[in-house]
Amino acid sequence: MTSITDTPLAGLDAEERLLSPVFKGAMDKPGRFGFRGEIALKFQRTMADEKRPPEIKFDQVMGVADAGEQAIAFLAGVAQSLEHLALLCEVLGDKLSPTGKYFFFACNIDISQRFQIACGGATFWVLPLEEATVYNELLDLFCIERGPLKKLDTAGKLAALAAGAAKFNGKFKQISFEEGLQAMGPIKVRENRPV
Repeated sequence: MTSITDTPLAGLDAEERLLSPVFKGAMDKPGRFGFRGEIALKFQRTMADEKRPPEIKFDQVMGVADAGEQAIAFLAGVAQSLEHLALLCEVLGDKLSPTGKYFFFACNIDISQRFQIACGGATFWVLPLEEATVYNELLDLFCIERGPLKKLDTAGKLAALAAGAAKFNGKFKQISFEEGLQAMGPIKVRENRPV
């Protein structure tokens, strides 16, 4: 059985950045480990060993990584601002790869906008997230039928998304991170978003 310590997620786990796991375990595919939850991007200052929630996080995260690999194979999630993409790339560092499939949903870009942005040696598909969840948005993006997924557990659904991401080669407008910052709007404050 694959352990997280054998995968590129090990460093994030050791730094206590993998939070609120809905799923965190070995997948059916040998050597593959999956995570669904949140990634802390910026911690609050702690006082007297008091644990505080992160100041900035990557939410509704879905990711898979393979044992023995340096980079995460698939990662998707949502942040309040496109600006946090730079922070995500900084946190992930060498865990990103030009061949990985990475999807960054931002709450402060126009619903009609979709971009591809190079960051941290990888390319991110950057999309708006309005009312739906990252999970539902990805099902639509990858053209995955919902019916067969209803019988699957969380690991099975995550595996289906990772397989869809592996096949996905959609082309969006390529822009620089700086151009993305100019196109984004103000941060929308939303509470109680699902994981």
